[in-house]
Amino acid sequence: MPVSPYLSRRRWPHAATRLAAIAWLAAAFVTVFPTVLPTSARAAVSVVDDAGQTITLAQPARRIVSLAPHVTEMLFAAGGGERIVGTVNYSDYPPEARAIARVGDNKALDLERIAALKPDLIVVWRHGNAQKQTERLRALGLPLFLSEPRRLAAVPDNIEKLGVLLGTGPTAHAAAERLRARIAALGKAHASRPPVSVFYQVWQQPLMTLNGQHMVSDMLALCGGRNVFADETPLVPTISVEAVIARNPEAMITASMGATPADRPLADFAQWQRWQQLTAVARGNLFTIDGDLINRAGPRAIDAAEILCRQLEVARSRRPAH
Repeated sequence: MPVSPYLSRRRWPHAATRLAAIAWLAAAFVTVFPTVLPTSARAAVSVVDDAGQTITLAQPARRIVSLAPHVTEMLFAAGGGERIVGTVNYSDYPPEARAIARVGDNKALDLERIAALKPDLIVVWRHGNAQKQTERLRALGLPLFLSEPRRLAAVPDNIEKLGVLLGTGPTAHAAAERLRARIAALGKAHASRPPVSVFYQVWQQPLMTLNGQHMVSDMLALCGGRNVFADETPLVPTISVEAVIARNPEAMITASMGATPADRPLADFAQWQRWQQLTAVARGNLFTIDGDLINRAGPRAIDAAEILCRQLEVARSRRPAH
């Protein structure tokens, strides 16, 4: 293949001279043909959030504020962790998230600081962030994506949507597909397992649980579990001890703060020890799970589902032989 006369070694015998010529030609090329960003980095992007609202950005977001720990985890999974310029307290996973500037918590946001960060996208926890403050952010003309996964399958869906808004579609899609595969595997493994009735304890005083619309109920169903209070109307209903006794769950589960010592379940369920007629108490089916896994509707919710499935298998193994 003929060599261009402009780069011929005969013309510029010294390497330094040849390199200088190449640099001059490159500079001239940039002057005549200025750098053009890829179309994907400039094109408008649009998705529908969990509130049914269409979010459209003129181009993929570069500066993002995350207003919930689970959102921060999803943004990292979608390939946008380095673009988060502000987040809330307790956004501590993955470890890199701990270095991100704080803008308050779910009850009290520093609106001035959020505005000063000049985000081109804010991702909000629909029912976790104070609505009045959320509306004030919207009034500032800042694009809001409302995240509220109610089913385990909505977690990978959210990650993919955030990937669209970030312009990191391939990364987000790959992460979402891995999570979907794990969910499908759990469903296949437990589809035919005998059902286990479960009481999920949110709080002891007052005694609170979750209804069938909460993601935890979806996790339980995936594992062959049945939430005994699924028919309650509030998402987080307050119930009575008598109501729990009447429904006599085979297992009781609650969230713990971090790692759970071996004797922790007895502490979390201390009030139930005097009700030995309860099947869960009589068989020792009192289980705890890391609250950061089960209370955050992010990628690690699938980890929580896997743990729940193992716990319900333990409950099945403790059934008396017939």
